[in-house]
Amino acid sequence: MTVAAHAVSDLAARLADAAIAPALADRLAHYGGLLLAANTRVNLTGAKSAAELAEHLLDALTVVPYVGPDHVDVGSGGGLPAIALALAGDARVTMIEATAKKAAFLRDAVDALGLSHRCRVLTARAEVAAHDADLRERFASGTARAVAIAPTVAELVLPFIAPGGRAILQRGTIDAAERRALDDAALVLGGRVEAEIALGGERRLLLVRKLNATAPRFPRRTGVPAKRPLCV
Repeated sequence: MTVAAHAVSDLAARLADAAIAPALADRLAHYGGLLLAANTRVNLTGAKSAAELAEHLLDALTVVPYVGPDHVDVGSGGGLPAIALALAGDARVTMIEATAKKAAFLRDAVDALGLSHRCRVLTARAEVAAHDADLRERFASGTARAVAIAPTVAELVLPFIAPGGRAILQRGTIDAAERRALDDAALVLGGRVEAEIALGGERRLLLVRKLNATAPRFPRRTGVPAKRPLCV
C-alpha cells in the first residue's frame, strides 16, 4: 500500500470510529488524502498525519447544521471547512482564497471530488471580493477558519452575507474583551451575535445573524481589518 493510500485508509477508519456514515467517511478520506499529498508541496494545513487531519475534518462537520443553501468560505486555504461542508451536504459553496497556489489546489480537489457543479474557487482577497456586486450580500451563510481576532473575521465575512443569513465563526478560547468587541463589531456591520455553541473543551461556534445591509465602507482596504480590528 502506498503512503497516500495508507493515509486515506487510516482517515476513513478514524472517521468511521467517530460514527461518520461510511459513504461520507470515504469521501472525506479521499479529500484528506489529496490534502495531505499536496501539503508536502504547498503549505495548506498544519495537520501532517491522518490522525491530526481527522480532528480537523470532524471539527469542520460541526458547522454543517448551520450552513445555508449558498455558502461562502473566506480564506479557504486547503479547503477546511469549505470542502468538508460541500461533501457533507448539498450547499453551493464559494471559496475565496488569495494565494494562487492554494486556489489551484482547491480547484483540483473540487474536480477530483466531483464537486464542480456546485463549488467554485475565486482567487481574490476578501477585502476586495466583498465589494463585488455579484458577491456582496449574496450568501445565506459564511465561514472563515482564520487565526484572527473575532471582530476581524466578522468584518471579512458579514459583507458577503445577505440579511437574514449568518456568519459562523469557529473559535477556541474567547475572553470577555474579545467577546464584547465582537458584539459591538457585529452591530457596526449590520449583525448581532445570536448564539454560542459549546463543542467541548475550548472549541465553540459563534453564530452572527445578519440583520441589515453592511455599510459600503466595510470591509476596509486590504490588511486593515487585521491591523486595526473593529471595536477593539
